[in-house]
Amino acid sequence: MKKSLLFMSAALLLSTVSVFAEENIAVVDLQQIVSNSAQVKALKQEHSKKIADLDRILVNARGEISNETDQAKILMLEDKYMKEFTSKKEALERDYNNRLSTIEKSIKNEITKKAQKDGYTYVFAKSVVLYGGKDITGEIVNNIK
Repeated sequence: MKKSLLFMSAALLLSTVSVFAEENIAVVDLQQIVSNSAQVKALKQEHSKKIADLDRILVNARGEISNETDQAKILMLEDKYMKEFTSKKEALERDYNNRLSTIEKSIKNEITKKAQKDGYTYVFAKSVVLYGGKDITGEIVNNIK
């Protein structure tokens, strides 16, 4: 029983290997593609500036609150600034995530176009492949700049 199970497992493994041997496989380093993307760099830079603007809201709020002596007005100002900060931060994060998602889609589209053009059956992330496949990362990086 154990021998037949072992034999079937080996046969399945060999048939899987032979199927992939007939395929044209490429790999891409997604981290390298994203880190070299001019769009991602610009988005991160813009995001950093907007985060700095959020920090200015906090500094202004602290200054205004520290000048106030009436406890009721202090609570009102804290609530006002907290709502403003939270609202702007959520909008900023939503915008950032939406724009990043758009960039990711364009990168995936570039990979798909390259795979179709060069006849790759499969394109795997380089991080999940131990051995084999043609690395097309450099070509994708050049196409998305």
